[in-house]
Amino acid sequence: MTDNGKRAKTSRPEWMIEADGLSKFYGAFAAVKDVSFTVPRAQVAAFLGPNGAGKSTTMKLLTGYLSPSAGHVKIAGFDVETDRQEAARRVGYLPENGPLYNEMTPESILKYLGTARGLSGSELKDRLQYVANECVLSEVWRKQIGKLSRGFRQRVGMAQALIHDPEILILDEPTSGLDPNQLVGIRQLIKDLGKQKTILLSTHILQEVEAVCGRVVLIHEGRIVFDGPTSEMGSRHGLERRFHELTGAV
Repeated sequence: MTDNGKRAKTSRPEWMIEADGLSKFYGAFAAVKDVSFTVPRAQVAAFLGPNGAGKSTTMKLLTGYLSPSAGHVKIAGFDVETDRQEAARRVGYLPENGPLYNEMTPESILKYLGTARGLSGSELKDRLQYVANECVLSEVWRKQIGKLSRGFRQRVGMAQALIHDPEILILDEPTSGLDPNQLVGIRQLIKDLGKQKTILLSTHILQEVEAVCGRVVLIHEGRIVFDGPTSEMGSRHGLERRFHELTGAV
C-alpha cells in the first residue's frame, strides 16, 4: 500500500465511467448542462448527438482535458480532479482530429507515447507490435505522419489510445476518414476490445451503433435526452427516426 492508499484499492468498481452533474460554461453559454450517466465494466456505449450538442466537450471533461464548471467525474473509481494521474493511467482517449506530429512516424510517435506512459523493454516492444497489427499500420510504420492519408492518421490516433492497454477507451469519431474495408476492421477491433474493456464512443454513423454498441447515451443541447439499451432506440430506420424525434429534427 502507498502512503495515501490510492493504489491499494482491492475492489473493482462497478462503474468505470461516472459523470455526476457535469456542466461547462463559456460565459453565459452552457456547452454542457447537468450531465449525469455511468458506464459499467465491459460495455460498449455510444455517445450520440447532433453537431454542437456537447459530445466532444463532455468527452474532454471525462478525460480531464477540460475542467467542469460544476459536477464531478470518476474513472475506474478515481476522481479525475483529485486523482488525475491514477485516472489517466486507466483511460485511452482518441480525440476528434487528435493532434499528431507530422514529422514523426507511427513507430516513433507510438514509441515516444508508450515510454511516456511508463512502458519499456519487452513490454513496450510487445505493445508496439500489438497496435501495429490491430490498427493495420505495418505498411506505413516508418513513413512520416504528415504524408499519410486521413484514414491512416486516424489509425495512428487509435493506436496511441491503445498503446498502454487501458481499461477504458473514450473514442471521439474513431472511424472518421476510414474506407469501407478499414471501417469493418476497426469495428471488429472495438467489438473485441469491448469484451474486456469499457468503451464510450461518439459517432455520426448510426449503423455503427447497431453493429458494436449495446447502449446509447444521447445528448441534445447540452443535456441527456436518452440513456438506455440500443434496442430501445430502435433498429435500422427506427434508430434514425428515434434520433430525429429526440433531437427535435422532426
